[in-house]
Amino acid sequence: MNERKRWFVVVVFAIAMAWVESAVVFYLRTMIDRIEPYQANPLPVFGGLAKAELIREFATLVMLFTVGMLAGKSWRSRVGYAAIAFGVWDIFYYVFLKILCPWPNSLLDWDILFLLPLPWWGPILAPVSIAILMILWGTLASQIEQPRQPLISSAIPWTFNLVGMIIALYVFMADALHFAAKGETALRTLLPTDFKWALFGVALVLMAAPLASELRLIFGKRILLGDGQNRKVLTVEKAFSL
Repeated sequence: MNERKRWFVVVVFAIAMAWVESAVVFYLRTMIDRIEPYQANPLPVFGGLAKAELIREFATLVMLFTVGMLAGKSWRSRVGYAAIAFGVWDIFYYVFLKILCPWPNSLLDWDILFLLPLPWWGPILAPVSIAILMILWGTLASQIEQPRQPLISSAIPWTFNLVGMIIALYVFMADALHFAAKGETALRTLLPTDFKWALFGVALVLMAAPLASELRLIFGKRILLGDGQNRKVLTVEKAFSL
């Protein structure tokens, strides 16, 4: 199976997994009468679902990472495929929720994005923007093998990416961090009112550093395609024409 077919299989897996995820969330929100998450008491206590939901979210990350490990041949392509799976899954999760129920109404609707370690809140457009970056970078990383780079020059964009991730996590959990000391009840009833778009924009630019680095190398140097004795060195024009 060539890399294009692997990419297609990973995308199909992620889309199917997105349907499972959206269906489960649809069931849960129907049970607790919270189809639209941004309303009073968004995380009500309901039996023993809280612990099961936390473990389910962690298991979802394990599944997405695992498919990347299985699809890739090198660490670079493995992480790339995992990023593709995560990004496609995240976007289609909202697409399928819209099919299953009358929500979301727009990309600016607030959603509870994650629960670990604290509730993440943000407009849907924010995680979708990150998902698009992941798909783009993952596609380049899995489909095009770059020549080896000096450690420092390759580490710089990932350092920017890490800083961006930390800032984005802060933006998503800013209100939860403020209310964490007040206990579980405060976190369950929390409804944020302001999303720090300017700070998130900075985070998004920093997180895009590895993608920008990939594009710079692609359009500035030759590209290695294939592996072993079948490896070929091509210009960017020839690589994208294959």
